[in-house]
Amino acid sequence: MVTPLQPVSVARAAVAESGCGMRAVRIDEFGGPEVLVPVEVPDPVPGAGEVLVRVAAAGVNRVDALLRAGRYHRAGRPPLIPGGEAAGVVVEVGEGVTGFAPGQRVMALDGGRSSGFYAELATVSADNVVELPDGLDLTRAATLPIAWLSAWYCVRRLARVSKDDTVVVKAAASGVGTAAVQIAAEAGARVIALAGSAEKAAWAGEFGADVTVDTSAHPDEAEVEEVLRLTDGRGAEVVLDTVGGQAFGRSLREVAYGGRVVALANVALEPSTVDTRDFYPKNASILGFQLTNLQIHGYDPRPDLRELAERVAAGAYRVPIETVVPLEEARAAHERLARRDNRGKIVLAVGQ
Repeated sequence: MVTPLQPVSVARAAVAESGCGMRAVRIDEFGGPEVLVPVEVPDPVPGAGEVLVRVAAAGVNRVDALLRAGRYHRAGRPPLIPGGEAAGVVVEVGEGVTGFAPGQRVMALDGGRSSGFYAELATVSADNVVELPDGLDLTRAATLPIAWLSAWYCVRRLARVSKDDTVVVKAAASGVGTAAVQIAAEAGARVIALAGSAEKAAWAGEFGADVTVDTSAHPDEAEVEEVLRLTDGRGAEVVLDTVGGQAFGRSLREVAYGGRVVALANVALEPSTVDTRDFYPKNASILGFQLTNLQIHGYDPRPDLRELAERVAAGAYRVPIETVVPLEEARAAHERLARRDNRGKIVLAVGQ
């Protein structure tokens, strides 16, 4: 039986009260990066089925920005401590938890069931915690549970990419994009990486893309024409749409007969205009992905996270990290994220 997830606000309310204790960054009202306020709050206490983690590093993601702005569908109400992924060391385990002990190095995924990882200490459901293999440092590990897991699931499980496929990856210089390029290339696929500038396209090419396209030089319908040209008019067997909005309509025109379009984001934050004639004559499939809702409906992320962590530790994938900033500079990290000019992940250094 699947246990319903608590709203984020319920899970975090116990630690989002003023007082002395651990360092954290809190949202007291929705808004821009300026609402990320360093505070001291009481240490959280693990409940039944939970693990208390001393956070070493926390990944900064677009979902954190959506939560901060009040635009995330499971945001709840402030006060909130954001942060959906982290790595650190187990401090304590709650009643009924087995397989974890103090001192273990772990990575953790929020999934709507943590106290928030922009903090020195966080409680999280044991179902969302994975022990780290040797060779994987805590900073890189903190970037895997959202962007990398999303790319892994979409490429490996949803689209089932193989050596016979051509795969278009949109926003290929993003966290999900650079991960997807590498995972698809490892599967033997021909990868076409689309990015929003010549510099970003060239950078995406460093991760194994066979062809790169600067979409600023091929806007709107020119993008579709370029993808069709690169596939001899056939289209791509898989289009990984990490952009949404109007880009999704183009994805449907870029997919091949019998192909798969995977929709996993709408960073454009705009409606998508779709003409059904762009896909139903092709017998194409449209596959949706949203990580938290997948967990709500029974997905256990631990097997995939373990395999992904082992592949990274073995050197199969390169995890690009652009910058690491102190926890107290979360506002600057979100401002950097909003400019969309970062290459690689932004990570908060919380403690070691």
